[in-house]
Amino acid sequence: MRFFTAGESHGKGIFAFVDGFPAGLKVDNDYINKLLFLRQGGYGRGGRQKIEKDQIDILSGIRKGITTGAPILIAVWNKDFREVKESFVPRPGHSDLAGALKYGIKDTRFISERASARETVGRVAVGALCELLLKEFQIELISFVTEIGGIRARIPEITDYSDFSRIIENSELYTPDSEAEAKMKEMIDAARRKKDTLGGVFEVRVKGVPPGLGSHTQWDKKLDGRIAQAVMSIQAIKGVEIGIGFEAARRFGSEVHDEIIIEDGKIKRASNRAGGTEGGMTNGNEIVVRAAMKPISTLYNPLRSVNLESLNQEPALVDRSDICAVPAASIVGRAAVAIEVTRAMIEKFGGDSLSEMLENYKNYIKRCENIQEWIK
Repeated sequence: MRFFTAGESHGKGIFAFVDGFPAGLKVDNDYINKLLFLRQGGYGRGGRQKIEKDQIDILSGIRKGITTGAPILIAVWNKDFREVKESFVPRPGHSDLAGALKYGIKDTRFISERASARETVGRVAVGALCELLLKEFQIELISFVTEIGGIRARIPEITDYSDFSRIIENSELYTPDSEAEAKMKEMIDAARRKKDTLGGVFEVRVKGVPPGLGSHTQWDKKLDGRIAQAVMSIQAIKGVEIGIGFEAARRFGSEVHDEIIIEDGKIKRASNRAGGTEGGMTNGNEIVVRAAMKPISTLYNPLRSVNLESLNQEPALVDRSDICAVPAASIVGRAAVAIEVTRAMIEKFGGDSLSEMLENYKNYIKRCENIQEWIK
C-alpha cells in the first residue's frame, strides 16, 4: 500500500490518493470526519479552524460504502480558497527560505502553500481509513499530549482505549491530566499575549499488534524506522522516540531490555521498555511512540529576516496562524503510525481482499500461539 497527498493551504482542496488498499472494507465516513474534526481542535488554534469544516468527499475506489481494491481518491475541499498575497520575506524556522533557494523562486508563497500543515488533512483522512481496516484485526490506536511548554502531564495506566479516548476527546488539549492542562492553557495564554508560540510532546500507542510486522533483513524494511520517518515527516516535528527512547541511553542493559517469560502457556514480556519493536519488527507488545513538536514558526511578533527582492533586513512574514498546535499534531501522528502499521499488515498478510487478509492473519496467530508446534 502507498499513498500520496496533493493540494495547497489556500488552494481548492487537499487530496489523498491511496493505492493497494484491500477490497471489502466497509468505510465509515463519520469516523474519518471525526478524526478530521479532532485535527482541527485543541486550545491555542488560530482563526482558520473557524472557517474550515473538514469533511471527506470520496471520488473513487469506494462503491456503496465498500472499498473495491481500486485506487482510492479522497478530497477535502477548502472553504478558505483564495489567491494569497505574495511574500518575499521568509520566516525563520519555516520552509520558506530553503524552498526558495532550492526552486529559485523569490515569492515564498510558492513554497509555503504546499509546505503548510494544512497538507496533514490528507494524511489524517488516509490514517482514519487505515484505522478502520486495523479495527477488523482488533488493533486499536490512541494519541494524546504529554507535554506543552515544559509542563508535563501525568499519564495513568491505560488499559481500555475506548474509555481513555473519551477522556482525551473531552480535554481541550487532548491530555488526561486536568491539573497539568490548566497550567498548559495558562502557558498558551501567556504566549498569545507575548505574540509568541509554544511546542510540546505527544504520544501514540497501538494495541493488539501481532509480532513479526516489519523485517530485520533490510534497513528500509524495519518498522520502527518507517514509523520514525513517518512521524518525523510531520510539519514541525523535531524528534521521535520509541519505547523509553533516549532514556535507554542513561540506563544499564538490565534496566532496559524486556525479559521474556512464559505465562499461561504463552510467551510474554515482563515489561515494555522497547515500545513494541525489536530488531525492526513488532514483538507483540503495545507500540509506544513519542514525538517532539517545535513551536510554530509564524510569530505575531516576528523575528528578523531578509527581503529576497531588496536584500534589506525586514521582520519575517506575519500570517494567520496558531499559538499552539500540539493537540492537532497528536492526531496527525496517530494517522502516520496507523498508515505504517497498515502497510506492514498488508505486506505480512497479503491478499487483495479483507477476507483473504483475515484468513491469513488467523492462521498466523494460531501458529504463533501454538508454541509446541512451531518450536519442533
